[in-house]
Amino acid sequence: MPAPSPKAAWRPPDRRRVRAIVERLREAYGQPILRPHRVPVDELILTVLSQNTNDRNRDVAYARLRERFSTWADVRDAPVADVEDAIRPGGLAPTKAGRIQQILRAVGDDDLAWLETAPLDEARDYLVGLPGVGRKTAAVVLLFSYGRPDIPVDTHVYRVGSRLRLFRPGASFDEAHDELLRITDDPQEAYELHVSLIRHGRRTCTARNPRCRECPLLRMCPYGRAVVKKT
Repeated sequence: MPAPSPKAAWRPPDRRRVRAIVERLREAYGQPILRPHRVPVDELILTVLSQNTNDRNRDVAYARLRERFSTWADVRDAPVADVEDAIRPGGLAPTKAGRIQQILRAVGDDDLAWLETAPLDEARDYLVGLPGVGRKTAAVVLLFSYGRPDIPVDTHVYRVGSRLRLFRPGASFDEAHDELLRITDDPQEAYELHVSLIRHGRRTCTARNPRCRECPLLRMCPYGRAVVKKT
């Protein structure tokens, strides 16, 4: 079924609405707890490996990479074919191997610990300046490594957020990042919103045939109400 087109003009959501969404998703899926791990380079590489694959294949590729090489410097300086072989289970190995080595060369010996206390804009700008790193990857590194209140917008977050009208209709992914950044300033809330929107997108608010009648957010969702009204 094509997406309904609510007639009401879009208005930026306020934080009260976001908190209500978080609370209802918590009741449905539990509360994820933010536990920053403080290893941003690890997170960068893991995020590259996550592209266009599932979590299991990503984790296998990452484990093989760490087993094969003792340090990130070893990965950086290895023949690219050796890196490709290590990460092959994650798919797109030639592309990802080259990208990983480019990132590690750009980072050098910096452990990126300064990202924890740098102004958020400065930290983000540095990360998106690395080869192949966009807003989503930068937000993943900042949120998961140091609990910085930036929310990664992947396809699930974008789809669910669009249906809830958290973003302007037709907004770009960068605009969606900016909007979520505006309405969340607490690290735990940012993390919970990110994880819960992904869970919701995978289990209920799927790309095809979303289960709108079962949705805990139905009363708050213009898309869902329009779907239910039509069926």
